[in-house]
Amino acid sequence: MPEHFIAFWNLENLFGPEDHPPRIEWIKSRVAGDLRGWTQDLYRRKLDQLARIIALMNEAKGPDILGVCEVEDAFVLGDLAARVSAAVAGRDYGVVHADNSRDLRGIDTAFLFDRARYSADPALVFNHFVLRRTGTRDITQATFRSQTGHDLILMCNHWPSRSGGTVESAGFRATAGETLGYWHERIRQEVGPRAAVLAFGDLNDDPHDPSLRFNARAWRERGDVERAESARFYNFAWEYLRTIAADHRGKLRVLDGTLYYNNDANLFDQILASPPLLDGRGPFTAIDGTARIEAFPPMVSHRVGEGPIRFGLPKGNAAANVNPDGFSDHFPVSIRLRELAPA
Repeated sequence: MPEHFIAFWNLENLFGPEDHPPRIEWIKSRVAGDLRGWTQDLYRRKLDQLARIIALMNEAKGPDILGVCEVEDAFVLGDLAARVSAAVAGRDYGVVHADNSRDLRGIDTAFLFDRARYSADPALVFNHFVLRRTGTRDITQATFRSQTGHDLILMCNHWPSRSGGTVESAGFRATAGETLGYWHERIRQEVGPRAAVLAFGDLNDDPHDPSLRFNARAWRERGDVERAESARFYNFAWEYLRTIAADHRGKLRVLDGTLYYNNDANLFDQILASPPLLDGRGPFTAIDGTARIEAFPPMVSHRVGEGPIRFGLPKGNAAANVNPDGFSDHFPVSIRLRELAPA
């Protein structure tokens, strides 16, 4: 039976260089300070560092589908897809992207996918906006059809940040959770209750937070999700709460999250599965024990209060603010699915 390796990664501010011609006009002033000194060389180095890690995934065969967030536009995604295709033998990655001009910094969610393994109908790509007064990140939904003709619906999320305070901003993430939950229910109504739906992303909340449990209806109790007759998700993040990984110096570390802020770990990067991916009766089944944090040694800091080694942005002083040997401030997460062979 075919297997599918699905991953997600927050790429940490993957912007085009400082003079990027396609940049949306009204966003230029908002990112100008951060990108001052973001040269073509630094941009290319960032792409190479990201491609290096992506190529290591799936036992160095690269992901079949990779959801990403914090990317500026389709041009940048195309550059990344070309880098990853060149880094992984036998892969030719395409891009699924729906521009989100509502975010204050213009950063998008999107997918890279192996064009030899899937097709993606543009008519089934949707931008679900999370309504907020000041604008915020979106949820990109796409349907990927496998070579055997089965459909897998993926929803790539980047929920509002905790800027301004965790409690003060919690309502924005509750709204994002409600948006995800609403569209999950709509998928079930339009496609049918057996639709295979996998939602993932940087949710800026932990699995136990109300936005996940009550708004998105993403639960820890797998059996309850399998038996549910309405839209529910099982949250696989509960299965990778603690990860043992070697750091870039070769020493083993315990990682308690996918990113670290002020020396504290958070498990913001999560994978949510609908019941048909759990019960073994659908064309796709999540393989038990495969959900994980992709913490490869080159990107793991040796410092106890840190997780991934960041690349950063210059902010006018690249020497102080950019680590050319860094990658992102988030670890990727992944899961494997098994697909039924055609009868």
